[in-house]
Amino acid sequence: MKAAAKHFFFYFLIIILMSSCNNPKPLEVEIFETSANGNQLTRLTEFPGSETKAEISILPEQEFQSIVGFGGSFTEASAHLLNRVSKENRNRVLEAYFGESGARYSLTRTHMNSCDFSLGNYSYAPVEGDMELAHFSIKEDMDDIIPMIKDAKAISKEGFNIISSPWTAPPWMKDNKDWRGGKLLPEYYNTWALFFSKYLDAYRAEGIDIWGVTVENEPLGNDSNWESMHYTPHEMTEFVKNHLGPRLKSEGRNVKILGFDQNRDEQLKIWVDVMFGDEIAGDYFDGTAVHWYASTFEYFPEALQYVVNKAPGKHLINTEACVDAQVPRWKDDAWYWSEEATDWGWTWAPEDQKYLHPKYVPVYRYARDIIGCLNNGVDGWVDWNMVLDRQGGPNWAKNWCVAPVIADPEQDEIYFTPLYYTLSHFSRYIRPGAVRIGFMNTGDSLMVTAARNPDGSIAVIVFNPEEEVKGVHLTLHEKSVEFAINGKALQTILIKGHE
Repeated sequence: MKAAAKHFFFYFLIIILMSSCNNPKPLEVEIFETSANGNQLTRLTEFPGSETKAEISILPEQEFQSIVGFGGSFTEASAHLLNRVSKENRNRVLEAYFGESGARYSLTRTHMNSCDFSLGNYSYAPVEGDMELAHFSIKEDMDDIIPMIKDAKAISKEGFNIISSPWTAPPWMKDNKDWRGGKLLPEYYNTWALFFSKYLDAYRAEGIDIWGVTVENEPLGNDSNWESMHYTPHEMTEFVKNHLGPRLKSEGRNVKILGFDQNRDEQLKIWVDVMFGDEIAGDYFDGTAVHWYASTFEYFPEALQYVVNKAPGKHLINTEACVDAQVPRWKDDAWYWSEEATDWGWTWAPEDQKYLHPKYVPVYRYARDIIGCLNNGVDGWVDWNMVLDRQGGPNWAKNWCVAPVIADPEQDEIYFTPLYYTLSHFSRYIRPGAVRIGFMNTGDSLMVTAARNPDGSIAVIVFNPEEEVKGVHLTLHEKSVEFAINGKALQTILIKGHE
């Protein structure tokens, strides 16, 4: 009798264990989706059926880079445009980007001196031969850019970091005496380093601290179509090593210096080899800045990994991206989900590079690039203009582009494009200080990334570029949940209190 009871007990125990394995504990999640069928960061509680199922396992023990943040840029074009719409719509846009119920942008960028998305050419140092910059003034920023930054700061609960980038030194410091192209003359290297210092002081006096600077926006040039100044890798490294770095260090400034700041193509490896090949210069460089314009689909994982391995522990930040060479589509969500956009390379790329510039889906380009960048060591990602008008400006160079938010000041209307909601998946749910963590994914057509936030929550972002609904079985340790992602959709799965 006792033996029978013992056998029954072990049989019962096995049944319980098998039941536990077959019925794991439920994983509590919140799921938000942006999709071609009309979802706009919509919280989902019901899901369509699917004949396919991807297995995604989150591996929090695998830790990678710490995240600085996500966001967009304060340009004169955006700031001026916001001053032309009603106060209500201006506040609506700023709340959408920086408010607690909005995208919660945490990393931003702005320009030093003018750029193509300014109303015209200007410099803070307009007086020729002013070696000590006695006439330095940021008055050009006082009407538009600075008020926009201050209002954003007032709205943002957690604050945000700012990266500042010059497009060019004033023409009088350059060998061609022009806003476009040319090089900084060596006799002005010290003065140009002083310029950075003066800028940081002037902005601090306005209550705005600058987190980081890039040495030069696109040092390889832009075919002299708008403000630009050229460096070779050795010239930029020499300027940082012997002028900019020592000056900022001697002044006790805690400001990051980011090198390169151009497209992540084959040039990227060449530049980081020089920047971090010199021990002294490598100490001054806090990281590398990159742009996405080398391709409409390729995010160059090999080049990104090369930077990570060459400069471990240094920042790798995408400082600029946009749908370029396009006039925005007004209140036409379907276009942003369609393979119709072209970029500069569609027409002007060399024949051996044209394959990198096919027509593309704007939402796909953003989602694919950000996920691909995160999974290959990038720790910050910044979009270009926050707001543009229906022409893709204002822009003195007529270099029309698309922004996530489009404004019509004449009609006082605002259009939040699908790109705004796409970016919000990352900026809202992956917070500064988050750590990217590992995952396994059996869904061949799905792109995935995951990060653990400082508050312990985990954000899993899934991108489905296919037309078909995809089922997902998501596992974290012994817990799991099943759901589905619509076709042509981006999802954030937020896991709270998993520990």
